[in-house]
Amino acid sequence: MARRYAKALFAMGKKKGLDELKTYGKDLDALAQVLEDSPELLRVFRNPIFSADEKRTVVEKVLGQAGVSNIVKNFCFLLADKDRLAELPDIAAVYSAQLDEEDGVVRGQLITAVELAGDKQEAVKAKLESQSGRKLVLDFGVDPAILGGVVVKVGERVMDASLRAQLDMMKENIKRGE
Repeated sequence: MARRYAKALFAMGKKKGLDELKTYGKDLDALAQVLEDSPELLRVFRNPIFSADEKRTVVEKVLGQAGVSNIVKNFCFLLADKDRLAELPDIAAVYSAQLDEEDGVVRGQLITAVELAGDKQEAVKAKLESQSGRKLVLDFGVDPAILGGVVVKVGERVMDASLRAQLDMMKENIKRGE
C-alpha cells in the first residue's frame, strides 16, 4: 500500500521537476522522523478508536510545526481520510528510493576496521564514484572484526576486500590442499 501512495506523490512531483521532488522527499522524511521520535503519535494513527477527523486534526498540528509544502500537507490529509497515516514512514522510505533512482544516486555502506577521517572518507567515496560512474551516498561504519581493508555494501551487492575475508580464503585453500 505504501508503494502506491509514494508513487502517486512522486508522479505529482515529477510533473513539477526534480527540485519539487526533492522538496517532497525532505518533507516526507521530516514527518517520518517526527513519527519515529514520537511512537505514541504513531500509535494514535494506528488506533481505530480515533476517527479520521481526529487524526486529521492531530496531523494538522504536526504539519503546522513541521512547515511542509502544501502538496505534502494535502497528501497527509488524504492519508488521514484513508486511515493510512501510520504508513507514512514506509511511504517516505519508498519515495526516497524512487527519488534516488530518479536522481541517479546509489546508497550503500562502507565498513572499515578503524574509523576513517573525513577527508579519507571523501577520497574513498570519490574513487568509488569514479569507478561506478554514479553518485554514491555512503554510510561509514566500523567493525574491528574485519581486521583491515574494507567491506562495501551497495543494494544487494557486497564487495568484501577485508583482511578477515582474505585470511578465511587462505584457510579454505590450505584445507583443500591448494
